[in-house]
Amino acid sequence: MMKKYINLSIVLVLLVGLSAFAQQTPAPNQTTAMSITRVTAHIGDGTVINNATIVFENGKITAIGDASTVTAGTVVDASGQHIYPGIIAPAKSLGLVEVDAVRASNDQDEIGEMIPHIRSLIAYNAESKVVESMRPNGVLIAQIAPQGGTISGTSSIVQLDAWNWEDAAVKVDDGIHMRWPSSFRRGRWWLGEPRGFKPNDNYAKDIEKIRSFFTTAKAYENSETNGGEHNLAYSATQGIFDGSQQLFVSANGEKEIIDAVTFCKEMGIQKMVIVGGYNAHKITDFLKQNNIAVLVGQPHAQPSMEDHDYDHNYKLPKLLMDAGLLVGIQNSRMSNFQTRNMPFYAGQVAGQGLDKEKALQLITGNNAKILGIDADYGTLTVGKSATFFVSQGDALDMRTNLLTYAFIDGRKLSLETHQTELWKRYTEKYSKQ
Repeated sequence: MMKKYINLSIVLVLLVGLSAFAQQTPAPNQTTAMSITRVTAHIGDGTVINNATIVFENGKITAIGDASTVTAGTVVDASGQHIYPGIIAPAKSLGLVEVDAVRASNDQDEIGEMIPHIRSLIAYNAESKVVESMRPNGVLIAQIAPQGGTISGTSSIVQLDAWNWEDAAVKVDDGIHMRWPSSFRRGRWWLGEPRGFKPNDNYAKDIEKIRSFFTTAKAYENSETNGGEHNLAYSATQGIFDGSQQLFVSANGEKEIIDAVTFCKEMGIQKMVIVGGYNAHKITDFLKQNNIAVLVGQPHAQPSMEDHDYDHNYKLPKLLMDAGLLVGIQNSRMSNFQTRNMPFYAGQVAGQGLDKEKALQLITGNNAKILGIDADYGTLTVGKSATFFVSQGDALDMRTNLLTYAFIDGRKLSLETHQTELWKRYTEKYSKQ
């Protein structure tokens, strides 16, 4: 009997622990119309409406305009506050890794170099505490992308308040992610190589491997139709040839970006996006001519080389936007936790002279266009999803971005997380001393 009691005690402890650390229950569907009035509306396309009213019902925005706009349903007076479209985080492994050092919680990188058939969506953990921590800063949509290898796998776009990956999905299998080889390599000291950059002698061979894979993949559709053997990897690439999917290529150097774009044109890949683009400002005419969008790395970073401008990362998005490119901000390969700082990355760019409303576009309207979800998300527009948040102050300033409301598809979200619970707990502790 004593053994049974011990086992039961262990079960109870586990249940209590799980309930204490479980994610907030996803919000129910919107059932009644709602209006938010007397708010400053930042549309996400560069425009602002002062003293605005926004009306939404059944998860869609039904009206937005000045104070004369007719309200409906429950009316919320948000005097002095600001309303923004939900922030969109592209090319991140949110929900795929919880703790980097715990292998069992890390599903962002699978074994293999050319694995486009690896789908991130089915590994997405909707109850991740990392995902939960995004919402209080206004990050409500994310592209969940696998990492590692040369062709890392296939991404999907999700909303960040769901029971499971099926409920979370916004756009399934939207693109394939690839890492373009570098023409220079940093010395791998752990292998005895000298430190510093040196030419990659295998650059041409690395590209030829990619070319061989895509050439075979492009020819695969006809071979399967004619009774050939089914191949998961080749089958998964067909969308980038027929235009139903995009190819997201991580590349930073001028040569690498030019080679990647030229390669995709030769292969007949219809839609591609450059991710990173550290030196994209040097070839803006080339990118504009080829209609290439760029997802730049987050601006809170030091330059890669000693002789580069100290503020290179700070000003890169502005340089590209000034050149007429479609630009969004991506959080590089930094910790997933840092993704919640997306609004402040845009604020950093605004500090470099970019108009603040254009800086907002870098994480809302522009990212929606780049990911192909702008018909429903990215701006506060009649007919689009009611996915937005209300902040007491400027959302791009970490001192004033204090959310009072957040909605995904019209569903009112809880803004409580394990972090806000700890903040309240220790605020009470120290306020009594």
